[in-house]
Amino acid sequence: MSTQPSVPADVVPQPLLVRTVALDDLGDTGAADPHDLLDLLPSERPLAWVRRGDGLVAWGETLRIEVAGADRFVDAERAWQDVLARAIVRDEVQVPGTGPVAFGSFAFDDRSAAGGVIVVPKVVVGRRGGRTWMTTITAGARLRAAPQLADVVGPRVPPVDPGAVVYTDGAVSAQGWQDVVARGIAAIKAGDVDKVVLARDVHARAEHPVDVRWALERLAVEYPSCWTFSVDGLVGATPELLVRSEKGLVTSRVLAGTIRRTGDDAADLARAAILAHSSKDLEEHEYAVTSVAHALEPFCSSTNVPDVPFVLHLPNVLHLASDVTGVLSAPGGDAAHPSSLALAAALHPTAAVCGTPTVAARELIRRIEGMDRARYAGPVGWFGADGDGEWGIALRSAAIDPDDPRRVRLFAGCGVVAASDPPAELAESEAKLVPMRYALGRDVSTS
Repeated sequence: MSTQPSVPADVVPQPLLVRTVALDDLGDTGAADPHDLLDLLPSERPLAWVRRGDGLVAWGETLRIEVAGADRFVDAERAWQDVLARAIVRDEVQVPGTGPVAFGSFAFDDRSAAGGVIVVPKVVVGRRGGRTWMTTITAGARLRAAPQLADVVGPRVPPVDPGAVVYTDGAVSAQGWQDVVARGIAAIKAGDVDKVVLARDVHARAEHPVDVRWALERLAVEYPSCWTFSVDGLVGATPELLVRSEKGLVTSRVLAGTIRRTGDDAADLARAAILAHSSKDLEEHEYAVTSVAHALEPFCSSTNVPDVPFVLHLPNVLHLASDVTGVLSAPGGDAAHPSSLALAAALHPTAAVCGTPTVAARELIRRIEGMDRARYAGPVGWFGADGDGEWGIALRSAAIDPDDPRRVRLFAGCGVVAASDPPAELAESEAKLVPMRYALGRDVSTS
């Protein structure tokens, strides 16, 4: 079951007016340095997708599309295409991320009340390969001259420290979650599934309302190899790229198989070697890579799947990782390549966040996990008018309560196979909670 996209009635009849200009052409604005993208963001509902200083930041809301149910991706795509059909665009930069851009976030489960959302911002500032630009998106009847950056960016106001943060159990206690993992292992040994990914949540209450920019800046600095994001109250730094689609080429970074770091470089190198040869972790990783490769095959004329994974070193954990790449098949006639969102929909949920076989694993999650993941482990990212874009899996993330921004819900999940051990999985989940604990507070160790 799906619901029709919810689009503000007073916006739909008017076309979107989109103007992209190179910021280098705007001269000295006296505003924040556009090369520090996160510094440009206001505190009110910021949007972000950044990695190693490049990416997109945005603010304001020209259009909002809300969807729900099993058809949420199709409904969002259709609504976006309807909007683009009426758009008037002047793009003077012409690189990925310029022109009309929408940010999106979708629920993990078809049945979740969280559904999905596409946000078309008022202002987007992007940077890529040394080039910086600004896009303004408004609704109206006539394209106006591009504003100066200073017209849309106020004076720099530092992010607000959330103060003391108190953590409490989420839907299931730590001990209760070990029991959930044990039930998952029993289901695997009974032959119900080959692998299942089980998640837990932790509730946080901050002394002051959480300023998303505070979390974003800490995550971007501490986890530069991850994709740091903020979309509609969901914030995080995901190490896992569900799909990037650009000019007919697709890439997916698959992570499965994890070990916690010790903080000692020599010991961590030894742990990396253990992880790279762990039969349990290699089995878990193979399921995840196979699920991505099979999902991409119908869309690609060729794919490349690495024979062995590499070890990705993050400040808190080590992961087995594989970059799966492909070339999209040439579309016939007037057809276009599938959009990045369509590819994300085809890939979701991967075995890295659900399990194998997919349908059976998802049903097992619904039966034993004891919570609604909402948009945790769902696709999050952005796409443009040509359909190209980047979508990550919303991992190492937290949802800020829209009714009380002092309340935050943190998430972590672990892949479970027959050889899994509940206490070890709990320890792994704690390691995966470290990034968001660090993002909210001052004194959380990342070792």
